Amino acid sequence: MDKIRNVRDFLQMYIEGFKGLTWGKPLWNIIIAKIIVLSAIAAFLASKNPMKNLHTNNQKSEYIFNEFVKINNN
Repeated sequence: MDKIRNVRDFLQMYIEGFKGLTWGKPLWNIIIAKIIVLSAIAAFLASKNPMKNLHTNNQKSEYIFNEFVKINNN
């Protein structure tokens, strides 16, 4: 096997490999779509900040304490 000399040769190898696929193309489309959807869901869930309206450290500590109490009571 010849050595891959640069990035162009590396990309060319993948492009030629994908040209010969039959079932691989739809499967890759499904995989890419799933990654996009899961990334969007993860970004949405990670962006929630329940303490953004709490300004003082005392308010934040009370919120955290109350959350711990809720968890321990369940």
